[in-house]
Amino acid sequence: MIEIGKYNELRILSKTEAGLNLTDGDKLVILPYQYVPNGVEIGDNINVFVFVQKDGRLTGTTQKAYAEVGDFAFLKVVSDGDDGVFMDLGIDKDVYVPTREQKRPMQKGYKYVVYLYLDENNDRLLASSKLYDFVEEDGFDFEEGDEVSLLITEETDLGYNAIINNTYIGLLYNNEVFDNIQPGEMRKGWIKKIRVEGKIDLTLQPSGYGHILDSKEMILKELKKNGGVIELGDKSSPEEIYLRFQISKSAFKKTIGSLYKERLIVLSDDSIRLITDEDAE
Repeated sequence: MIEIGKYNELRILSKTEAGLNLTDGDKLVILPYQYVPNGVEIGDNINVFVFVQKDGRLTGTTQKAYAEVGDFAFLKVVSDGDDGVFMDLGIDKDVYVPTREQKRPMQKGYKYVVYLYLDENNDRLLASSKLYDFVEEDGFDFEEGDEVSLLITEETDLGYNAIINNTYIGLLYNNEVFDNIQPGEMRKGWIKKIRVEGKIDLTLQPSGYGHILDSKEMILKELKKNGGVIELGDKSSPEEIYLRFQISKSAFKKTIGSLYKERLIVLSDDSIRLITDEDAE
């Protein structure tokens, strides 16, 4: 079965004046000659992105699309239409965003996170920036502490919304973001908390004992490299800590607390120091 708005592995059936006829054994797709790779023959299989032309013909391209139907993607508005805008999909077929599917009015030259889908009436490729209409709200395939893929969608009063694993949506809180992140960025993240009402809190820092072990090794290495002293301590700001180690203040405090219990360091409000032989005595 041919999937419109996605890549399909199809067999070359025949040649025409317009291009190659491709088939899945049932329907035909025309592949214009400008997209035909060198060296292919009738009977070969070829991977193409399939879309519907205005006249209803199924058409293929070997160009690389930025996204497929069912994907969230960060795309640029390239032109205005009568009742919507067109966004660059990376192929010679732009994707249309009707005005009714724009969370806020979209402007030419700007990029937005959208969801790609098919018009149920004519299989036309469409997109929407009303992301909450397309995310799943239950049946999570992850647990608290799991690593996930994040697509940053927008900044809010609380922090940054992000699409999780191309399926769900969650929130990175402002007080836990110490890096400069922007809408459209892909980031590695972790599930911090799944709330009773189904809302998901995210973090850019891994948690758990394994992360503490990694952080301990990193801090000990830095201490040895800096003569046994680092000018960061319990009273240091989260920004200072992140700038130095790329970990949250909470993770930093857990790590140095573990090192202190192991009698490897001496703590103060604004520094940590490796224990020397003199301290041991």
